Amino acid sequence: MEPITRAVTPAQRTTRRRLLAAALTVPLLLGAAACGGDDGGGSDGKTELSIFWWGAEKRAELTDQALALYTQKHPDVTFKKTWQGNQGYFDKLATLTAGGNAPDIFQIDDNYISEYAGRGVTLDLTPYTQNGKLDVSKFPASLRKYGEVDGKLVGVAMGENTQGLVYNKTLLAKHKLPEPKTGMSWEEFIDWAAGVSTTAKLPGTQDASAVYQALWVYLRQNGKDLYAGKQLGFDEADMTKWFTLWKDARAKGATPTPDVIHEGNASDVSKQLVVTGKAGTSWVWTNQMPELKKNTEDELGLMAYPGDPSVQWARASLYFSAFRGSKHKDIAVDVINFLANDPDAAKILGTDRGLPPNTEIRQQIAATVTDADMKQTIAVQDELGAKFGPNPPTVPPQGHSKVRSELVRVAEEVIYGRQTPEQAAAAYVTAAKAAIGAS
Repeated sequence: MEPITRAVTPAQRTTRRRLLAAALTVPLLLGAAACGGDDGGGSDGKTELSIFWWGAEKRAELTDQALALYTQKHPDVTFKKTWQGNQGYFDKLATLTAGGNAPDIFQIDDNYISEYAGRGVTLDLTPYTQNGKLDVSKFPASLRKYGEVDGKLVGVAMGENTQGLVYNKTLLAKHKLPEPKTGMSWEEFIDWAAGVSTTAKLPGTQDASAVYQALWVYLRQNGKDLYAGKQLGFDEADMTKWFTLWKDARAKGATPTPDVIHEGNASDVSKQLVVTGKAGTSWVWTNQMPELKKNTEDELGLMAYPGDPSVQWARASLYFSAFRGSKHKDIAVDVINFLANDPDAAKILGTDRGLPPNTEIRQQIAATVTDADMKQTIAVQDELGAKFGPNPPTVPPQGHSKVRSELVRVAEEVIYGRQTPEQAAAAYVTAAKAAIGAS
């Protein structure tokens, strides 16, 4: 299946929410059938597991190779593999679940893990960690805990990453401009970006006002957080400061025009402005560096977000979860365990989904990797890891995906001049509270 890269429209978001609501009612109707053991496979003793993930073509190629290795080691297990680009993935997953065709194994992230777990779609993996069928003992505690929802392990982290600011080193060298430095304040970074705009005649940075991970870091640097349990961790005053910061950045010429900012907000990682030549920097996750590099001939640099880097954390980039209604639950868990812990599988998967979650395997990969972009990803993650502070205490609550999409919508109201930062702050807090059902 070819990756889908088109932007999600408001109508599509409404459809997604309806599909998700329908999908999440299905497991509640499964009853005892969802809690039974494996059915032992087909009449010929063979089992075909369905597995669904998002990503670019390189991830599909690597995942296919790792699954082929599993089949080589377990000849009675084969796979029905489906993949696509990030855009539209959760629409498709909701459709499959609502139609009774949920994959046995599916990729998920912290946008939706609480939603699917809260409605009983995901299999509780805790018993498997207790009976030795699933080993997460060599995971950092942060990655283990960040797969738990309401005390149940519902997703196994497949990689570790953190927030990363990627910048065009070739552009800066061409114009004899300094590179941005970890630890510079947000205001210093914006002044730097404005200087790039003036000298290079290219916007210094993509506007980050709609980038939720940038907002999250900013809040933590100011003693707040995105969430406080199942409540918001910020208020209108915090959001007014955030929207004003970026309004001032636009006034200084540090960012692109509104239409180009929107393009960056709506595009997947392969079309971020730093690689399409429309901005000098983009706001990403560290594991996305190799995919970005594939799409430009320029040399790219990678650093922490502006401000104090100690508020960044070792994040589970994404997870594999098993469907609670699967007829092959035990085998599905074994496959997830294999992808997370098998050294040969790790050599194949590399850092495409982030640093390997198993720290022993991570050290082996770091010592043997030859790919320059992968080396850079590991080096930056390790460098930042020495500065990391505490993780957010829990994964984001149900409604997090709506909190993210509402940030884009409201931030663009300010970007296009339709609302003031104060108006947008009030609108966003109201919308975010409604999204997570907060008081």
